[in-house]
Amino acid sequence: MGESHDHASVRDSYDTVAEEYARRLHEELAGKPLDRALLAALLEQSEPGAAVADLGCGPGHVAAWLAANGAKSVGIDLSAGMIAAGRRRFPEVEFREGDLLALPAEDGEFGTAVALYSIIHLAPEELRAAFEETRRALRPSGLLLLAFHVGEETRHLDEWWGYDVDVDFRFHDPARVAALLEETGFAVEMRMERTAYAHEADTRRAYVLARRT
Repeated sequence: MGESHDHASVRDSYDTVAEEYARRLHEELAGKPLDRALLAALLEQSEPGAAVADLGCGPGHVAAWLAANGAKSVGIDLSAGMIAAGRRRFPEVEFREGDLLALPAEDGEFGTAVALYSIIHLAPEELRAAFEETRRALRPSGLLLLAFHVGEETRHLDEWWGYDVDVDFRFHDPARVAALLEETGFAVEMRMERTAYAHEADTRRAYVLARRT
């Protein structure tokens, strides 16, 4: 599958801000108690010894939290810059460069997967293919936890922390996401929403937990 212009611009933009992003978000989970609780619940239900994938891992702070809490974590990201930043900071995590539409993973390699704010860089028409690919990489009964911004808008950035970028942030409808998961071989077990924490961008956040059937 060839890389689209949108994916190339996302990759290049994150390459540009990788070090600044890693510095700013290194302790991000410390200020997100609900996210930590959901990740802990996910690990409690994960198959013992099976690898946990962090899809769209950025510089790896979530994958590192998973590893610190007993998981064999694998971080996958489109941006080589993000992967390099993660490898420097978190040697306990295995990092791989790859696209959500073509994961660098064997069939059924992962027992569990998380994708926190990574589908926000996919167009609505790409979600089905991304969920099919995630299902391929998960073991039967494997869990997937998604987080994303709620809505139908697209926010574009051409400047980020003083750097020139070209990246879209796409909001998604939780009902449509849940329906697509069901259509692609998942059973949705939980949906919830929250408002933003004070230190976050002012958007409504959705979480969906689904199990591979």
